[in-house]
Amino acid sequence: MADIAFLDRGRVMADRSFVVDGASVATASNRDPDHTYEEYVVWNLVVETPERTILWDTGSHPDAGEGYWPEPLYDAFAHVDAAEHTLVGDLADAGYALADIDAVVMSHLHLDHAGGLSEFAGTDVPIYVHREELPYAYYSATTDEGSIAYLAADFDHDLNWTVVHGDSYHLTEGVELLHLPGHTPGLLGALIERSGDPLLVVGDEAYVEANYAGGPMATSLLSDTAAWRASLARCRDIERRTGAEVLLGHDLSVFESVR
Repeated sequence: MADIAFLDRGRVMADRSFVVDGASVATASNRDPDHTYEEYVVWNLVVETPERTILWDTGSHPDAGEGYWPEPLYDAFAHVDAAEHTLVGDLADAGYALADIDAVVMSHLHLDHAGGLSEFAGTDVPIYVHREELPYAYYSATTDEGSIAYLAADFDHDLNWTVVHGDSYHLTEGVELLHLPGHTPGLLGALIERSGDPLLVVGDEAYVEANYAGGPMATSLLSDTAAWRASLARCRDIERRTGAEVLLGHDLSVFESVR
């Protein structure tokens, strides 16, 4: 069984149309639809097991709003309080230090998840990443193709990469990593056993509840729509079979409820 600490890493502001495809579209009868500009949560987990203490993701770089993130991307997804949420500071608020972390799981390497990886540069802390994620991140960050949401400055460090292969991976007793491609090629979720219901970490497979119900993110946030739908079906099936509580990628109300 695992104990889980939930780290609130701040708020991203964005138009809901980026998060739920078609949330606001112009039509012949309504050429100027209302737009919803709302807040989304960035979070990390500390998963405490008898064998090891695991950090799930590392959040945004604290200088996200000071030019570290590309201006067009920050304009669309503004992490308005990143400077107030350093990884070291938010870990301390939860009662942990960097030295307490035995392993890091990167759900994927987008800039709102990989911004604290530099804290583990030059250490032997294993950084778990899926086989399909690492090459795509480098491809995207160093060419004009792929996704603009990867920054080489986040992950191009002397890190102890540990590559996850296949659809599932037993990380430690009670923690199973799940390959959920679609948002990115190597997105990882997890099924975590704990006292009471297990926790199904869906993460950015579904930013908000509307995505989990089947409404895809904007196409710019999906690397493969067909794979995304297959991963969504897998998550729902696991939820039905296990009765797990579900943690979504950026839904503030869901995060607060689960926490």
